[in-house]
Amino acid sequence: MTNTAARARLLELIKELAVVHGKVILSSGKEADYYIDLRRITLHHEAAPLVGSVMLEMLDKAGIEFTNAGGLTMGADPVGTALMHSAGTAGRSIDAFVVRKAQKSYGMGRQVEGPSVEGRNVVVLEDTSTTGGSALTAVEGVRKAGGNVVAVAVIVDRDTGSKERIEAEAGVPYLYAFGKDELGL
Repeated sequence: MTNTAARARLLELIKELAVVHGKVILSSGKEADYYIDLRRITLHHEAAPLVGSVMLEMLDKAGIEFTNAGGLTMGADPVGTALMHSAGTAGRSIDAFVVRKAQKSYGMGRQVEGPSVEGRNVVVLEDTSTTGGSALTAVEGVRKAGGNVVAVAVIVDRDTGSKERIEAEAGVPYLYAFGKDELGL
């Protein structure tokens, strides 16, 4: 499947499976009249590989060089895994990681799990973002673990200020595969 076809099919699946209309409270605490449940996409047998392909192509086109990709558990976990598998299929070595909301107080005491991000160029991922809070928590965790965050990338941008906040506070580019307008929202 060409990258253009993969992107078109992923958009079709997002519209069909992930957009839910009705009043909801978002993780940010804000109220919205629609919800984009991207776990219906990132955990879907057909859509997940497309997520990895589309996200990898978007980051490559933007010239982002990185060796690790992940973000705050749980929304980012399947996105990082999809990207890792897509890269592997293309013969590239990109490791995934997950960031806990807080450092563990037991075991190894880590906040960032998976292959080490220390000294590595890292992309922080999220499925969608409203305020940027989850991505910023992940950026902070990765930086504490010694990772060099080079970008934040999401599947769907809700156009509610995340881009501006993340670029201002984290000082890195914010990229998204689809805007809410592309979803007809």
